[in-house]
Amino acid sequence: MAIPKYDEIMLPLLKVLSDGQSHTKRELTEKMADHFGLTADERQQMLPSTRATYIKHRTGWAAFGLRKAGLATNPVEGTLVITDEGRKFLATNPSGRLTRAVLMQFEPFRQFIAEMKERNAAAAKKTAALPQPPAVSGADEQTTPEEQIESAFAELRETLITDLRTKLASVDPFRFERVVLDLLVAMGYGGSFSEAAAVTRKIGDEGIDGVINEDRLGLDVIYVQAKRWKNNVGRPDIQSFVGALAGIFIATSAFVDNAREYAAGLHQKVILIDGRRLAELMIEHSIGVAEEHAYRVKKIDSDYFDEA
Repeated sequence: MAIPKYDEIMLPLLKVLSDGQSHTKRELTEKMADHFGLTADERQQMLPSTRATYIKHRTGWAAFGLRKAGLATNPVEGTLVITDEGRKFLATNPSGRLTRAVLMQFEPFRQFIAEMKERNAAAAKKTAALPQPPAVSGADEQTTPEEQIESAFAELRETLITDLRTKLASVDPFRFERVVLDLLVAMGYGGSFSEAAAVTRKIGDEGIDGVINEDRLGLDVIYVQAKRWKNNVGRPDIQSFVGALAGIFIATSAFVDNAREYAAGLHQKVILIDGRRLAELMIEHSIGVAEEHAYRVKKIDSDYFDEA
């Protein structure tokens, strides 16, 4: 089954705590994975930008919700224990998700929400003139704050990839050559831009066609072809490119399946980089893009507080 949302985890988590024992976060994560019948792959699925698995992350937020509602407590860092209020709530035989609307029946949770709104309002006054984080498409109360950030980041990245591909399709041919050379140098090919440029040959067909050093000593060379292709690239184009050298074939368009299949079966190594991959590499190596905003997300350093 799909990995449960954190509000789906809260009630099963509270039922596990009903034994009155103290349970560790690791133990509770495993119990929730077992309860929902997660596969080995689902148990290992990681949030893109953190070191936590989805099930661990969402179990942690479920525990947070229970604590803020006063249904559970953590007398020792990293553990969770049910409270008397939690036992009373279970005695009512609740079912389904413990949504925010359900948790609002508890005074500690209402107070927590009120305090959060007050802090947010105060912060908004201080930062009214500053750029604000983007709204998250499809965000809801079942999605954790980290997951909302991941979703917004992915949406912004997809928009940037689209914008980059549009820009590459219309940029001046000589500027396109510079883009490709800058990227290859940033990836560790060619030594410096002047050295990389010296081993390429302009042939007036909206790109570069030549060889570039794989390292600064020139121990290996790679054949490079990069063009602003208007149509998708097929097998004949790859066949005409193939020679004795390993090669990088860059296209601002896409490769049809027979081109990829042909390249994959070649004895010499030929790397195909289509328009999307080219844009992704430019973002990864900061070529043609600039950082606009940076948001740092911090958490408690348990090791620091455990030090003697």
